[in-house]
Amino acid sequence: MATEPNATGSCFCGTVRFTIAPPTLFCGHCHCSMCRRSHGAGFVTWFAVPNDQFRLVEGDNDLVRFASSDHGTRSFCARCGSTLFCESTRHPDHIDIVLANMETSIDRTPETHFYFDDRAEWSFVDDGLPRLGGTTGIEPLTPSDKTG
Repeated sequence: MATEPNATGSCFCGTVRFTIAPPTLFCGHCHCSMCRRSHGAGFVTWFAVPNDQFRLVEGDNDLVRFASSDHGTRSFCARCGSTLFCESTRHPDHIDIVLANMETSIDRTPETHFYFDDRAEWSFVDDGLPRLGGTTGIEPLTPSDKTG
């Protein structure tokens, strides 16, 4: 079986650079209020890889880490402000990475919506992907929670 080449990514200004080695664990759109507010967007598309498949190539001194919750840390570039990564004690074995910061393709496209029941009221989604929510963000939703 052939292995896929590493994929590269960076922040907006290019100061923070990283690589990931496929396979990825998931790729999906997060609608939680923390993601919306930290990115200034209706939702954010994340993917994840095990920690040993991630490598920070440049910019460690320019990477700012912010404790966004009692279990999570978000990292962003101190120069341009790009949000890049999210790490959580709830899943210490992998790192979440913002898909929009990738310079090359990864091995999958978005597959689901997380925290869909927490989405912005002005956000309309009609892509046919599964919609999850609840306390964990990954619980099946009732039909009334899935509209929009």
